[in-house]
Amino acid sequence: MRASPVARQIAQLDLGDGCGVAIWENQDDERHYDAPRDHTFSLYLQGGTGTQRLDAGGIAGRPGAICVMPEGCGSAWRITARFRFVHLYLSDARLRSGFAWIHDCDARQIDLPEATFAENPRMAGPLRAMSAAALDGDALRGGTAVSDLIRGLSPRRVPLRGGMAPYLLRRVDEWIEAHLDQTIHLADLALLTDLSPFHFHRMFQHSRGMAPHAWVTHRRVMRAQTLLAGHAPIAAISAACGFSSQSHMTRVFQARTGMTPARYRRLSV
Repeated sequence: MRASPVARQIAQLDLGDGCGVAIWENQDDERHYDAPRDHTFSLYLQGGTGTQRLDAGGIAGRPGAICVMPEGCGSAWRITARFRFVHLYLSDARLRSGFAWIHDCDARQIDLPEATFAENPRMAGPLRAMSAAALDGDALRGGTAVSDLIRGLSPRRVPLRGGMAPYLLRRVDEWIEAHLDQTIHLADLALLTDLSPFHFHRMFQHSRGMAPHAWVTHRRVMRAQTLLAGHAPIAAISAACGFSSQSHMTRVFQARTGMTPARYRRLSV
């Protein structure tokens, strides 16, 4: 898909780690998406009655309508009148790992059907908050809204093959939380489950949506976010979260959240 010559980006907000928000305006255009690599959640903010999804019978949008395009879902659109919408782009790893943590379940239980011009207040509220955050450049508010949207997704009962039993996942999570200030090796985690490191890595990734080392980093950043709400020096927080140095934490934190620890602290006060 080539960039549109008429679509105009009003604002964008990088939330790090495979997550971003953008507000767009478009008119008199035709767009085709072939197997996009991210999950996309959209809310029509203004207009939309002149926007049709061609591969879904030509149905038209409206203000407040929600579209959900799962990763790899192609679509075709015709736009005849100006409208404004907010897009949330989420990588599969970011979505599944967030879902697994928030809902305390296997990441494969996520229920994310495609939706075109749907009514969904549980998504509309967080997406409106993301729109405001993008206009204000407020990554903290934007990240909170992403968590709220994922919290609104429903787990489903599905037969699971492979992966790890819930009690083993909780055992691993509890051990990680107790040892975040230390170096954590794959072999340490595998030992908790009586699996070889190879099999542990594969089964954990099935259940959590990301590799063990990425999950540990995710937990380190989340602990840092909690501690940054207090008054401890950032260097002490980096040590408490298992980072090798303050500069190491700053690099990782910014990559995962879209802002430095110091900026996160200022915004969270």
